[in-house]
Amino acid sequence: MIKSIQYKAAKIHYRVLGAGSPVLLLHGFGEDSRIWEGTIADLSKQFLLIVPDLPGSGPSQLMQGEISMESMAEAVLEILKNEIPDLSAAPVNRKPVLIGHSMGGYITLAFAEKYPQLLKAFGLFHSTAFADSEEKKQVRQKSIAFIRQHGAAKFIEQSTPNLFSLQFSKKYPEIVRQQVELYTNFSPSALVSYYEAMMKRPDRSGVLKNFEGPILFIIGKHDNAIPLKDSLQQCHMPKTSYVRILENSGHMGMLEEAEKSVSFLKMFLTEIEMDQG
Repeated sequence: MIKSIQYKAAKIHYRVLGAGSPVLLLHGFGEDSRIWEGTIADLSKQFLLIVPDLPGSGPSQLMQGEISMESMAEAVLEILKNEIPDLSAAPVNRKPVLIGHSMGGYITLAFAEKYPQLLKAFGLFHSTAFADSEEKKQVRQKSIAFIRQHGAAKFIEQSTPNLFSLQFSKKYPEIVRQQVELYTNFSPSALVSYYEAMMKRPDRSGVLKNFEGPILFIIGKHDNAIPLKDSLQQCHMPKTSYVRILENSGHMGMLEEAEKSVSFLKMFLTEIEMDQG
């Protein structure tokens, strides 16, 4: 079912599928909710999936005012309140789990920092709690300049293949090409706003250390955007960590190792449901 909410003068779209304990899937930068298609088909058999197009992505409008991880987390809260009316008083088995891919993980961390009591658990899928290094900020600044000069389509065409492992790109060039074609009509202003927001986000290692529930880390061994070494440094911080490594993936594990990614998610969600339900 396709639904929408109004938030900060923007219409934000999301889908609701399946039944059971609520799980919200947040896509990353330069994507929309379609990145989860393979994941949705399997998980919706067991869980209630809430799958938004973040403000400025897919059919969702960009919000008025400054775009930040915090403002997008507030939009996520409005979606959850719309789907779980008793959210603040919900029993543990009705509290949602947030799973964020890449930038979606940054938004998940911003949400968990402000509203930890509303979550049963959360997961970082190719994402990190660490702030951008100065080197990373410089790379993002160069990307912003490229987008402004050449447009979003050219940027997506050049940047998307680098998100996949070299092995996958060589073996499945048609899948990489399909991803490029899906997102060449992205709004340049949205991409620039996301980059600026990511550069400003703070270190949220403290969220990992202070969160009371379990946290899932899905890591790509060949991820150039969130390197394996950096990912592993954060895994010891939570009270309860689930660490899963995709041996043949870059930054797009839900496509590169689709079955294994779904299996990791399903095992995590099922186990915490048994423990806390």
